[in-house]
Amino acid sequence: MQSQWSKSQAQEWYKHHGWACGFNYLPRTAVNWTEMWQAETFDAHTIDQELEWAHNYGYNALRTNLPFIVWEDDRDGLLARIDTFLTLAAKHEIQVMLTLMDDCGFSGDEPYLGPQKDPVPNLHNSQAAASPGRAIVMSPSLWPRVEAYVRDVLTHFKNDKRVAIWDLYNEPGNRGVFIGPGESGEVDDALEEFALTLMVSVFSWAHDVRPSQPLTVGAWHVDHDEYATFEHPIDAAALALSDIVSYHNYNTAARQLDILAKLAQRNRPVLCTEWLARHVDCNFSEQLPLFSAFETGCYHWGLVAGKTQTWIPWPGVQKTHPDPQSLWFHDVLHADGKPWCEQEMKMVKALSTYHQQRRDRR
Repeated sequence: MQSQWSKSQAQEWYKHHGWACGFNYLPRTAVNWTEMWQAETFDAHTIDQELEWAHNYGYNALRTNLPFIVWEDDRDGLLARIDTFLTLAAKHEIQVMLTLMDDCGFSGDEPYLGPQKDPVPNLHNSQAAASPGRAIVMSPSLWPRVEAYVRDVLTHFKNDKRVAIWDLYNEPGNRGVFIGPGESGEVDDALEEFALTLMVSVFSWAHDVRPSQPLTVGAWHVDHDEYATFEHPIDAAALALSDIVSYHNYNTAARQLDILAKLAQRNRPVLCTEWLARHVDCNFSEQLPLFSAFETGCYHWGLVAGKTQTWIPWPGVQKTHPDPQSLWFHDVLHADGKPWCEQEMKMVKALSTYHQQRRDRR
């Protein structure tokens, strides 16, 4: 069994993959990933349209999550819809990162099948559903069900060139409460302990399958880690086990620069798989050039403003910002495909073109 890639393997992968300029993706018609991937609400037409817009603006990568609950209910159907999605992304020359698990259940509900609740008015990502959900994460006797899911999906797509990267677990231990940079809140120690053990197990299962694509889990506590030490147990384990480094950071350019400089010392390709929070000075004009300069792949949150309502700030930010309606928090395109900010999209196009031309000259 081959476990973690060597640093040289990871660097060789990056030479072929190139710089990712991407986004986290849900179509505007889906309130969460359950709605995106269920047979009844899988919206291939909208996905095709939105990915065409993304390609035209210069994006070349996306990250999207898969729902355990849909796999367990409709395994063959979900795999077929993933195949359709990958075909659409390849049509528009967009590399895909698939995320298998996620603890961000901001709705407060355990994930469920069928019609999803409507978004709560004026509330950011109000119906976000976790995968597999808190109840399963905190019940190790149920983890064989998760293992079956992880092994099956990885095995099915382990040599599929349309899958660029596997993100095994989004924000392990996130208790489902939005906390902005510099804010504090109650930490669910029990959930974190189970999530850490489960994350290590997921890496072990993935190493058994050993897909041709790199494996990663993002360090996500750095917004609250004053010196970017990555000492939180979940972050430390994620960085130690990942083939390529990934992290989340919704913070200022100075903070982003500090993190980028420290992660570059690890001599592995680096991806910032979540960023962009305009109300707290995590913005395009300063930070996209930073990612470009460090050759750090980047995936901001959101593409088209839709049912997730992620153009609305986190609740704490909305209360404290002097004019929260003056900006979009996440997202970059209106429902008709027009940019919220033309300059942002010009920057995406310019930088992605620059990196592609550099690769072509090599």
